[in-house]
Amino acid sequence: MTVASQVKQSLASTKSMHASFQSLALTASDEDAKRIFHEVMMMTDEVIKDLAIRVGELEREEPQYKGF
Repeated sequence: MTVASQVKQSLASTKSMHASFQSLALTASDEDAKRIFHEVMMMTDEVIKDLAIRVGELEREEPQYKGF
């Protein structure tokens, strides 16, 4: 597995985690849990942005990885 494919897989996994935390933040009955899930959701959003930037860099550096 190439570095580019590993970064893309990490991005997809992080997006999935983000969606799970978002769902938990909306459905949790405990206010502290809601707050924590929301905070973690915001943290994963930052990681998603960073990984997306890195994917773009990899695709520009190595055009053969574009779209995979």
